[in-house]
Amino acid sequence: MRLFRFGDAGSEKPGMVLDNGTLIDVSIFGEDFDEKFFHNKGPRRLARWAATFGPSQPKIAPGSVRLGPPIARPSKLVGIGLNYLDHAKEAKMEVPSEPVIFMKATSAISGPHDDLVIPRGAAKVDWEVELGVVIGQRARYVSETRALDHVAGFLVVNDYSERSFQLERGGQWVKGKSADGFAPLGPFLVSPDEAGNVHDLSLGLTLNGKAMQNSSTANLVFGIPALISYVSQFMTLLPGDVISTGTPAGVGMGRRPPKFLKPGDVIEAGIERLGMQRQRVVAGSLR
Repeated sequence: MRLFRFGDAGSEKPGMVLDNGTLIDVSIFGEDFDEKFFHNKGPRRLARWAATFGPSQPKIAPGSVRLGPPIARPSKLVGIGLNYLDHAKEAKMEVPSEPVIFMKATSAISGPHDDLVIPRGAAKVDWEVELGVVIGQRARYVSETRALDHVAGFLVVNDYSERSFQLERGGQWVKGKSADGFAPLGPFLVSPDEAGNVHDLSLGLTLNGKAMQNSSTANLVFGIPALISYVSQFMTLLPGDVISTGTPAGVGMGRRPPKFLKPGDVIEAGIERLGMQRQRVVAGSLR
């Protein structure tokens, strides 16, 4: 199953992709893809409904509408830092013995193709393609062996970061991670059965057509079950919550000399089986 949301920002409607690749409007189903939807086993109910009613629902031509984030704003967006060996090396940081957890504000969430607006005072905006895990059922003190039972699906995340806010202003990383538009999600939420082996998916990112990141989720330091279990020891994960699992080498701050984003740049990020997203960088307002 592949789920998406479409329409103007803040007024998105739910949609799904049929087995033949057709995109349909499922707003008549009566539920958005939010915490309540996942808690009440919404994907299973939607699949049964679509088997009967899906083909007759209004179709959506690809590219004809704005795609929003494929889930409604979750209660939290949890980031994992330094979760690829090569990224820890390029960041000149030790490989962690336990997962590094940080938070991104949920107001940073945007659609997969929305413009990326440079925040006021920013000079070092960087990119990070990541595999995102969407929680399907409440998870608290979950064991690794049961962790995947709590997963609704997977999606592409670009964990944008303003490095000067993150690393040069003191305090926690959240300051450099939470500007509006710094967490584009999607284009699709892909169910576990369709995503396949999420520990062996290629992922990559290009800047203006040039490859910056090219790796595989096989290189994760801590795998998905370990991350879900670990995070759930410190906070309750609610349905719809997202864990962004870390980025491989190739970010801007790791280059010599460092390279950061500027207005006019185009970033494309994708993960095998999960889809591609694209952002155009635009200057922010001074007001």
